[in-house]
Amino acid sequence: MAGSSKKKGPAADTVLATNRAASHEFHLLERFEAGLVLTGAEVKSCRAGKVNLKEAYAKVKGAEVFLHGAHFSPYLQAGRDAPDPLRVRKLLLHAREIRRLARETEQGGMTLVPLKVYLKGGRIKLEIALGKGKKAGDKREALKEKESAREMARARALRG
Repeated sequence: MAGSSKKKGPAADTVLATNRAASHEFHLLERFEAGLVLTGAEVKSCRAGKVNLKEAYAKVKGAEVFLHGAHFSPYLQAGRDAPDPLRVRKLLLHAREIRRLARETEQGGMTLVPLKVYLKGGRIKLEIALGKGKKAGDKREALKEKESAREMARARALRG
């Protein structure tokens, strides 16, 4: 294949936005990849990296999953036809995944947390995770572990 220069594998994914607070607020258990139903203006805005997932969450409603609270900044060239930046967006998942997520969120007291928006094969995908909320003590403990790991790495770098 002489003209094929397409990258394949995980290195080809381009991350457009991340939810950095998610791992601080939740114990992330299992991750899923979902497609997003977007308008053309939202796709342009997303490709420009104008997405904020900080206050976002996903919710199962019937046999469908929806993304709430994600902010897709309006695309300037869209004019007045630009959709509401905070509108509810549908997520595309397999039926068995939706059934499983519905069961886990209803019974297990878990939340669907969006982690990142990325490009995969020219399509915009969203990574969501099943998360269980951390308590204040858990957050402090995680910060202590992170700080001690940082100090040990610094000490190794000074010795070596």
